[in-house]
Amino acid sequence: MCGSAGKVPEASVHRPDGTFRTPSKMRPMSFGQQGGPPSQWDPWKPQSQQPWGSDGGEQTPDWAALAEASETRNRRRRLFLIGGGALATVAIGTAVAMAVVSANNGDDEANKPTSSLPATADIPSATGTAPSFAPTSAPPPLDPKDFISSKVKDTAPLSAQRLFPGTQLTMGTTVYKKGTTSDTKNCAAADTVQASLGKILKADDCTQFMRVSYTKDGVSVTVGVAVFDTEAKAAKAKSQVDTKKDIVRSLSGGAVKPFCNSAICRTTSNSYGRYAYFTIAGFANGKNVTEKDTAVFGIGDNLAEFTFRQIHRRGELQASTAASE
Repeated sequence: MCGSAGKVPEASVHRPDGTFRTPSKMRPMSFGQQGGPPSQWDPWKPQSQQPWGSDGGEQTPDWAALAEASETRNRRRRLFLIGGGALATVAIGTAVAMAVVSANNGDDEANKPTSSLPATADIPSATGTAPSFAPTSAPPPLDPKDFISSKVKDTAPLSAQRLFPGTQLTMGTTVYKKGTTSDTKNCAAADTVQASLGKILKADDCTQFMRVSYTKDGVSVTVGVAVFDTEAKAAKAKSQVDTKKDIVRSLSGGAVKPFCNSAICRTTSNSYGRYAYFTIAGFANGKNVTEKDTAVFGIGDNLAEFTFRQIHRRGELQASTAASE
């Protein structure tokens, strides 16, 4: 090989910057490294040389070095992200704290203790009128007595058979057989009442007189019912009656034998609504009644109570009909 100018000597070394260096003492060249430590290679720095393997044939990259460099880069990135997130959190917390402080400084009334708040009387009440609703409760039931106290309301059909229906009467455990009934518009008829009672009924404008008789074990009773236009007239007639002489005549017939035609008998008088009612009770054999004869008192009281109930029931039926209309 010629050593003319421009020729590179065989023993010269080509530098990375393009210059040449001629060693003072020539050493044989090999396909290995040329003495000294290998150059440090950084894949992220420009112009850094990549180390090659000792294989004199194909040149391959150092994979371990590449993995270490990648791990270093990822570690740096994670540190950067963590530091940035922490800074962002601190910034948000600072902003919220400043907003809360600003809000509290602008609303001193909200931080006042309960004792400094206005009294209930000082707080304005809600405006507007509260809605009102119509009552939903049912109206009170009609009073049955109103319907049997005057002929104006007491308009249902009326007769002795309607007021005392059936063929017998049961009061508790006692059964009374029913005799017969009578019904007349002449309240002063001689065969219906004693003359003194007829006079009272006529003076108070009695319009109807009904009778019915019942019997049990030889003891009988007759009930007489006088009808007036008003409650006041019925009450007046009752107050004028003397039960020792102003009496209803007994009614015989059917299961009831004649009684109390000449013997002493027990009598009563009452009124309810526009009705006045009377009883006469005694023995069928003509025996006089004494205070010891409880059977006679019992049958008289029971039939008087039953008459009251029947008159009241009449009022209930008419009140129920009126309420459903």
